[in-house]
Amino acid sequence: MQIRPTTGEEFDVFVDTLHAAFARFPETPATLWSALEEDRGLFAMSEDGRPVGTAAAYSFELTLPGETVIPVSGVTAVGVLPSHRRRGALSAMMRRQLADFRARGEFLSVLLASEALIYRRFGYGPATYTHRLTVQRHQAAFAVPRTASGSIELLRRSDCGEILEEVYDRYRRARPGALSRPHRWWAEGAGQSPISTAPRYIAVHRDADDVPDGYACYSHTAPSTLTVDEIIAADDAVSTALARFLLEHDLITEVVFKHCPPDHPLRWQLEDFRAGEVSGDTDWLWVRLLDIPRALTARGWFTDGELVLDVEDPALGEHGRYLLTVRGGEATCVPTDREPDLSLDASDLGSIYLGGTLPSKLVRAGRVRAGHPDAGVLADALFRAERSPHCLHWF
Repeated sequence: MQIRPTTGEEFDVFVDTLHAAFARFPETPATLWSALEEDRGLFAMSEDGRPVGTAAAYSFELTLPGETVIPVSGVTAVGVLPSHRRRGALSAMMRRQLADFRARGEFLSVLLASEALIYRRFGYGPATYTHRLTVQRHQAAFAVPRTASGSIELLRRSDCGEILEEVYDRYRRARPGALSRPHRWWAEGAGQSPISTAPRYIAVHRDADDVPDGYACYSHTAPSTLTVDEIIAADDAVSTALARFLLEHDLITEVVFKHCPPDHPLRWQLEDFRAGEVSGDTDWLWVRLLDIPRALTARGWFTDGELVLDVEDPALGEHGRYLLTVRGGEATCVPTDREPDLSLDASDLGSIYLGGTLPSKLVRAGRVRAGHPDAGVLADALFRAERSPHCLHWF
């Protein structure tokens, strides 16, 4: 099975092959894949020279705990024609991708997993989570007073692209787990709302100085349902102000917030806790470490301590044992022969890296082996983030 890069002239062939792998036809208008980067696609080629598999990557920035922003590759457009599955095409493309990422000098890659069973074997682990929150409007009285100053302006998606781009960019730099949305995505409308130019209403929050510091993107999706694609806010006060605005909408019986982080406070702000019904609790961003010492020293840390990690990486045929030492928010990570505190797979290290998955939970689940009874609790304290990591971006 030959794996080779695509060329700019093969864009249509790439997209057609990808669609065929998933038994879909091209969408109209064809903007969904317009942000693909011409030099980052891969073909799996059959023996007779036909493309039978695809894989690609986007160039993003990821915010780590401590508000460190790093470049990452976002894996996308992975598919193999049904006529050529179970022949090693996927494995060959994924291993080629990992080698290419390392050649670019990157120490992390990310993806959204269409199937959870596929990507663990290539070292990716679920690292951020999201859920849907449905609030019945007649039960939506707030138990907390209004606190945000400023104003809310109602606009249409077609009238506020620059505002959305600027507000989102400030937000994602302060939220662990958040990905950048490059300008090309906004310019092309390449993605889901509000990047897409599909009709949406946008509630823009402005601070006391009239500077936009938050927005809510929403639409009327059923006779009495308001569906919120996302709320982006500088802080909890702005997020609450936007939620109040949506929950006070006339002729609506329920408001569906599609993407809420695990630490979202809205249910606790309502007089009736049960007014907010959680559903669709799922993984979102999956993380893969490509250079463990660089990755562990890049993020911010909030507790001092030492931890010995014994990491197995079957996808790359690698194994390493590392001493992680944190002092004053800075970390060092060096090879060691000390007895491990935690023994784990590369995919499980990806899961705990952003602070959204407790190492002790993976110990209890039997995925991670603890070298002593206190190892899981120590790792929980070390790997915690300043807030729950959350990713809204779809790719």
